[in-house]
Amino acid sequence: MSMLFADDDSRWQAVCDRNLAASGQFYYAVLSTGIYCRPGCSSRQPKRENVRFFENTEKATEAGFRACKRCKPQDSSATDALVEVVVKACRYIEQAEDSVDLAELAEHAQLSIWHFQRLFTRLVGVSPKAYQRNHRNKRFSEALLDQVSVTEAVYASGIGSAASVYSHNRLGMTPSQFRKGGKGQQIYYCTGASVLGPLVMAVSARGICCVEFLDAGADVQQVLKARFPAAELIAARHELSDLLAEVLAFVEAPQADCELPLDIQGTAFQERVWQALQEIPVGQTMSYSQLAASVGQPTASRAVAGACGANKLAVLVPCHRIVRSDGGLSGYRWGTERKQQLLNNEEQLQKNREHD
Repeated sequence: MSMLFADDDSRWQAVCDRNLAASGQFYYAVLSTGIYCRPGCSSRQPKRENVRFFENTEKATEAGFRACKRCKPQDSSATDALVEVVVKACRYIEQAEDSVDLAELAEHAQLSIWHFQRLFTRLVGVSPKAYQRNHRNKRFSEALLDQVSVTEAVYASGIGSAASVYSHNRLGMTPSQFRKGGKGQQIYYCTGASVLGPLVMAVSARGICCVEFLDAGADVQQVLKARFPAAELIAARHELSDLLAEVLAFVEAPQADCELPLDIQGTAFQERVWQALQEIPVGQTMSYSQLAASVGQPTASRAVAGACGANKLAVLVPCHRIVRSDGGLSGYRWGTERKQQLLNNEEQLQKNREHD
């Protein structure tokens, strides 16, 4: 087993991250379902206390668990060879002390730049550049929480310079504010033009906390004040440009899993509903009653509808995929026309992906 996943804590983190680099390094089983999976399985995240880890499929089977039908951990096919190429690229990125460009990664994988870029993005869900940035920012935030200086954290993470921290970090605020836990609830925001019209993105210390479509003439500050009445709202300049670009790209072409850093703020029930929404496949819909049943509250359709209405993260938490039981459109905070366009776009995207 790789030293990267030598203990249960690192394996559990890999499961939570659906880390492709952990593929083939171990398997995890869930006591409540009796099923074992690959670390990158897209099934609902289990509770930590119900998870057991195994070095191979044989040991998981001997322990009485059966293979997941979704990620098919026992299957070996030509696809595995492609996955292994990407897994090695992920490890290469994670272990590199300096920045690794696309040409170097493609050469290491013995593929053309175009083929490698497309393969990596399809299997991982983000580009090699985004994966590298995410990994470095994670290392940077971990170093900060270890109470080292900002300069020490910069070099420990491999970011390269302090200037890069402020222009490319995904903390949503400066490193010193992050270390203080975002005291005063400072929220940074910026606007952009999406395929569905203008939107505003707001970011807290923990991630993206709001994405709202804007109507013509809308006052951005008033829109955000309605969501965060006690927060200090700060207009960002170029600090969030990379993150905003990824949000706009996700709105245009949603992925099965949202890899963006989200700060989901709600009640325990709302968060259960929002988690269930994120598990609805792209191009598919669900009724309120079906959604209520999926969170274990089959009679709570009205409460589920309220949770959908309280969603602050348009498209990233896809409440637009909920329709009436007869298949008709129901209400949508940002307008039923946008909702219909989102559903049409996703249906076409799914058809295109099936023919790739």
